[in-house]
Amino acid sequence: MDRRTTLLTVAEALAWWAALAALWLVLIGPVDTLELLVGTAAAAVAALAATAARRVVSAR
Repeated sequence: MDRRTTLLTVAEALAWWAALAALWLVLIGPVDTLELLVGTAAAAVAALAATAARRVVSAR
């Protein structure tokens, strides 16, 4: 993988993470520290899965 592809993949994963974390914050309402950590970690896992799924689909 070249540098440009790596940067685009990282940017896509960060965009997914930001969108999913923001959605979670909107849906959960008031948050304490532990909930914030769990939510952002779950959003990171989901962002990586979404990025991987998009790459698999686009490789067809």
